Amino acid sequence: MTDADARFMALALSLGRRGQGRCWPNPAVGCVIVKAGRILGRGWTAPGGRPHAETRALAQAGAAARGATAYVSLEPCAHHGATPPCAEALVTAGVARVVSPLPDEDPRVSGQGFARLRAAGIEVVTGVLAEAASRDLGGFLRRVRAGRPQVTLKLATSFDGRIATATGHSQWITGPQARRAVHALRARHDAVMVGAGTVRTDDPALTVRGLGVTAQPVRVALSRRLDLPLTSQLARTAGEVPVWLCHGPDADPGLVEAWTGLGARLIPCALQGRQLDPAAVLAGLGAQGLTRVFCEGGAALAAALLSADLVDELVGVTAGLAIGAEGLPAVGALGLERLEGAARFRLAETRSIGGDVMHRWHRA
Repeated sequence: MTDADARFMALALSLGRRGQGRCWPNPAVGCVIVKAGRILGRGWTAPGGRPHAETRALAQAGAAARGATAYVSLEPCAHHGATPPCAEALVTAGVARVVSPLPDEDPRVSGQGFARLRAAGIEVVTGVLAEAASRDLGGFLRRVRAGRPQVTLKLATSFDGRIATATGHSQWITGPQARRAVHALRARHDAVMVGAGTVRTDDPALTVRGLGVTAQPVRVALSRRLDLPLTSQLARTAGEVPVWLCHGPDADPGLVEAWTGLGARLIPCALQGRQLDPAAVLAGLGAQGLTRVFCEGGAALAAALLSADLVDELVGVTAGLAIGAEGLPAVGALGLERLEGAARFRLAETRSIGGDVMHRWHRA
């Protein structure tokens, strides 16, 4: 790997991140076409998944792509779908070299893209910035490997870990800059997910606001019996912004009909005891194509996901105030007796936003 390879791959990865939250079930891939140190074309996976990054970058480069190097943040696809294979497009364009960090583990690709390029005499270099690519494409890879989306759990709390006073008053613990940053995080995920208690208590819209976003994430709510208010914001806007409801086998048929009539998509899930099985919920979301889910609570759902070891990333937003022991905790009971049983996460980033602190943690 040369310094130039690392630099242009970093650019391809940054381009790929532009597609996060808008191209599922496809991976958010970036591509840069370079010759003699000059960028000829750039592309990233378009909203809805088509066209692919390579197609867009090659269209910019045109005939100049012959003899160039293509930096692609994931192995080019090799199967015929809605569009011809990107590996074939690179061969046809006459590129001399392809640099990519990771193989595409989708069984329809899985090394076949690299093999097609090599068979055409194109030099293939792999492993460049593989760790960074694995993070960026973690949702897609998680869905291919485990059948579920990547889960980011966001907790906005007081300094002492509370999300509301004892009376339920919570607006606003964090400041406007931090809330805007959370909206930006929503926009980079395929879906925003909450539990039934949050819907009943807060009546959230769960949309991205104030950023000029047109394609909204799917709004997911978990409710075993589907007994969510039919006057809620989710119900009133289900025909405008997607609402998916995960429910148990004992959901009221009348409520099933009512929510379906409003335009919601219903996903039946198995139970774990008296609650929805969080693993079954995520498997259901993965089967629908979601790759990145942003969970915003409440406490019971956060505890269920943590207990089941289904959280891949934590995002904390901490404000400089204390609410006290009578306040509502951010995470419900976990039943831990010893610290060895607690999931550990590795600090990835800390930054000040307005008067608050945002910290991100990755699965250890």
